[in-house]
Amino acid sequence: MKGRWFIVMAMLLSSCYYQEEDATLYEVGDNFELCVDSLHLQSSQPLHNMPIDTACEQICVRYGDPLVVAETLVIPEDSVDSVWVKLARDQFTMGWTHQRIFQESVVPDDPISQFIHLFSIRHLGVFLIVFAISLIVLLWQVFGKRKPHVFFLRDILSPYPTYLLITLAASALLYAGIQHYVPETWVLYYYHPTLNPFGLPLILSLFLCSVWVLLVLTLATIEEVFRLLPTGEALLYLLSLLGCCILCYLLFTLAALSPGISYILFALFILVLLLRYFRHSRPRFLCGSCGKRLKELGKCPYCGAENR
Repeated sequence: MKGRWFIVMAMLLSSCYYQEEDATLYEVGDNFELCVDSLHLQSSQPLHNMPIDTACEQICVRYGDPLVVAETLVIPEDSVDSVWVKLARDQFTMGWTHQRIFQESVVPDDPISQFIHLFSIRHLGVFLIVFAISLIVLLWQVFGKRKPHVFFLRDILSPYPTYLLITLAASALLYAGIQHYVPETWVLYYYHPTLNPFGLPLILSLFLCSVWVLLVLTLATIEEVFRLLPTGEALLYLLSLLGCCILCYLLFTLAALSPGISYILFALFILVLLLRYFRHSRPRFLCGSCGKRLKELGKCPYCGAENR
């Protein structure tokens, strides 16, 4: 087991060979998709310090159009942007635009890049809506005196939800830290995404590893909840856990703006969750009749057998 961890750490550390300055964001032949309403391209090749204006013939491409980089051109005298990019929708529709406008108007034609783009512009609104729904359902259950299973308040006897929250907090800190302190690394990953955590800068490798662990823990948590609770109660519990996950993500992405505070908060967060788990959610016994996990001896809530 120790040998496996040694190999994993060695692979992570060896990935530091990566040099950002030697990499380019895009190359001729790379495919993109237009993510703005429209983009006007200059049909004629730009000359020295020649701006885009109405005197030049304009070609318009629309939202969702596939584009490929056909050529790049550097004009040092251009006061707007020295780099021009020639984009082609097809063999009859192609034109030039400044690199800055090009990068603001397209998303790489890769599912990972498109997910990152969609997540970055939509996640806050979706998170707030889901969190509000989770809170309303929770309050409805509590005031209805139904005593629902709720993460942290009336938890299930399983470590997976606790591990899931801790991993999510670590992922949120890494994600926010990359975007705020090494944004060029995140931009480079955006243009050349991969699900392989090796061969990347160390901080990106750690982030992708945390994402994979988060995915495994999510599946394990869902399976565990449905195994321990009836379907209706399981759905309510998962909804409460989802609300806690959203709150955790927002909290630690904001806390990452201040490294000192974020590290202290993360340590306290782990301490509170683990103390809560070991005191209230860790199963100490097994029912002698049905084999279900029990927090204490006595009547089994699942089969009604007495355990002494």
